[in-house]
Amino acid sequence: MSALRIALLTHSVNPRGGVVHTLELAAALTALGHDVTVFVPAVRGETLFRLPPCRVVYAPVVLPQVDTVSMVEARIDAFCRALIDYDTAAFHVLHAQDSISGNALAGLKAQGLVDGFVRTVHHLDQFDDPRLAAWQRRAYQEADQVLCVSERWTHDMHSIYGIRAITVPNGVDAARFSSRRDPHDAQLRQRFGIGDGPVVLAVGGIEARKNTLALLEAFASVRRALPHAQLVIAGGASLLDHNAYSRRLLQRASELGLSIGPHENVVVTGPLEDAVMPALFRSADVLSMVSLCEGFGLVVLEALASGTPVVASSIAPFTEYLDDATCCWADPLNVESIAAALVRALGESGIDFEHAVPALLARFSWATSARRHMDAYRRWLARRAPIPH
Repeated sequence: MSALRIALLTHSVNPRGGVVHTLELAAALTALGHDVTVFVPAVRGETLFRLPPCRVVYAPVVLPQVDTVSMVEARIDAFCRALIDYDTAAFHVLHAQDSISGNALAGLKAQGLVDGFVRTVHHLDQFDDPRLAAWQRRAYQEADQVLCVSERWTHDMHSIYGIRAITVPNGVDAARFSSRRDPHDAQLRQRFGIGDGPVVLAVGGIEARKNTLALLEAFASVRRALPHAQLVIAGGASLLDHNAYSRRLLQRASELGLSIGPHENVVVTGPLEDAVMPALFRSADVLSMVSLCEGFGLVVLEALASGTPVVASSIAPFTEYLDDATCCWADPLNVESIAAALVRALGESGIDFEHAVPALLARFSWATSARRHMDAYRRWLARRAPIPH
């Protein structure tokens, strides 16, 4: 089959897992010789945190955004206008990476402006607002082919929602993330007041889904044995409102006697530029990924590629690709279990960086992910009319 014209749609310019997936996939598909365009909604002056080696179309967000519902609606509208202006018929594959872009394509499909589309489900959220819940549901129900980044979500999509999905995992850029130190490492530590440690790193900001409060409680326990330990909570650029949960964490930190700020017990970096992430992983002594719900957990592979031990929740999807030789397990519902796993990872972790970790990383490359995406695209296209030339 000749090269395909592929549109990848992602919901934000910020470095969230699904957005990173989109940009890495765009680069890998481009390397395979395909013509890729990334569509992303953006308010005036915004640009992607990392530019892929392909065409990027920014969909201007112009509607008022006073709350989460209006923000989502504005981005769906932005996608629709940009795709109509660009001409959706120019693409063989339209691939939504989230509920926002999935709703835009579902709407265009209902109008007869799109023949069909592919949707990747990274994970699903629980929404109290009925409109947000309906948008999330429509984005996968109206898709012609659903992909998931883990077997856990492929299984759930079928058993819970009646959707037959295909598993296409993430990859990791093992050239970008490595244990080789450089001058940026010391600069990063100085910038955020990261001391000699040990340093516990959590990536993704302060969120209930990330289980940050339980991690804070566990970290307080770790400090009783390791009084110089620091917890670094990095990232957190999100379109959803996590302010109430963040306030709870700040209050609990005060109750636990943990100071927050540069050079303090807990360092909260906020959203970070993409270029500093490799140095951040290398600056940590352990990555904590004790989430209650994840699609895949891309930062786990990035940390391991950087030579940093990992504590992971003993739940799927982590149990699909990690084992005792590549991580330290923790029960995410048990603070004592998290604390014990952190102490173990900071000591004799048992993680085999000589054999098991390289073998794990070799299984997950973006080139492999791109080829599996192409297989899924071709199977889907084969069920439709012949590709126009």
